[in-house]
Amino acid sequence: MEKGLETCTIAGKKNDKAVNEDLLKDEIFFGFESQQKVSASYVVVIGLGGVGSHAASMLLRSGVGKLLLVDFDQVSLSSLNRHAVATRADVGIPKAQCLKEHFSSIFPECQVDAKVLLYDSSTEEEILSGHPDFVLDCIDNIDTKVALLAACVRRGLKVLSATGAGARADPTRIRIADLRESTNDPLSRSVRHRLRKDHGIEGGIPVVFSLEKPKAKLLPFKGPNGEEENPSDYQIVPGFRVRIIPVLGTIPAIFGQVMASYVVTELAGFQVQTEPIVNFDTDHYHTLHQRLIEHEELVYGTSQQVQVDVEEVMYIVKELWHGRSARDQLVKEVGRGMWRSVDEHESRTLDDIKEKEPEFYNSRPRLLLSRWVSYTLAPPNTINPYLREAGVGDTVQLRNFMFDNFLITAFVERWRPETHSFHLP
Repeated sequence: MEKGLETCTIAGKKNDKAVNEDLLKDEIFFGFESQQKVSASYVVVIGLGGVGSHAASMLLRSGVGKLLLVDFDQVSLSSLNRHAVATRADVGIPKAQCLKEHFSSIFPECQVDAKVLLYDSSTEEEILSGHPDFVLDCIDNIDTKVALLAACVRRGLKVLSATGAGARADPTRIRIADLRESTNDPLSRSVRHRLRKDHGIEGGIPVVFSLEKPKAKLLPFKGPNGEEENPSDYQIVPGFRVRIIPVLGTIPAIFGQVMASYVVTELAGFQVQTEPIVNFDTDHYHTLHQRLIEHEELVYGTSQQVQVDVEEVMYIVKELWHGRSARDQLVKEVGRGMWRSVDEHESRTLDDIKEKEPEFYNSRPRLLLSRWVSYTLAPPNTINPYLREAGVGDTVQLRNFMFDNFLITAFVERWRPETHSFHLP
């Protein structure tokens, strides 16, 4: 901590003591060197409404050394319910300029640049040049959002995208996941389709989204005479929404805070394991359980070894493995696609896997089996030597069954030597 007090965490700035006191708690949390990485970083925030203004504000307060704030719009009275810093005196001022002015009094050591620009192909170079460490997409227009995300992928820039925060009220359902997993969000679905169709981008872009279904719809657009009219007739910028979507101001703010937290921890090199998205409904778990029974009867002539019920299936999928593959720990597509099929493995022995997948053989199973006992399709005389090599010894009991075409190593129990029995972790 003495080192932090002696050296300014924002390189080249003169008010060292104030800076270090300002960032003291962050430095204690991350450590001096990691906080230095944050202070040396450059982040671009595009879209400075309810989400972007809060994200930018917390990036500033977290000690990011350089910020570029981009938005073509102005502060309005109707946006004050969700903006991070704007007041009534700021109405009519460009959002980018508004944030820059407020930021100068909050953390003046940060280099803040503001551009009153609409992101498109003509402004891409001006906005994305300079090798930013992170880009935050807080745009609510699909065309512009897709263009920005595609440009970031093309340039190899790290980007975090925000989806729709309007018409939602439940903060507990906000998640961060790959774009491919944000299946419950209409805006994500549209963006995902456009990226795949127009740019060949399948995923690899983290997004902040809500699992909650929208609670309200766009309000009908009424012209000056009070009658409903075509919104496109009043568009100042083609393709941008004119109709009003109801917004609970707290939700965009939380979206922005989540984005800032994600980016700051990434910049600091602080590892955070985000919660996987498991999109199974109750009917799907019943289907998994029924298919397990049917497969046992088909292959072994009996389902007596299936000693799990639907609730235990739910526990295994959601709590034990978080919807991830037992082999590669990746979250795949919804449903059965989230798990690697056993078809290519069920007829293989451990010797085959050792020869063809030595990295998998030497790392994950050995680590797993040193603490856990694993169900397997392999017969006991095949698996037991490997288990003994992993340090499990002769305390292993095996059952042979498949789980809806999943590799059954997903189902494990802990061995309790004191009771000579198994129990779920």
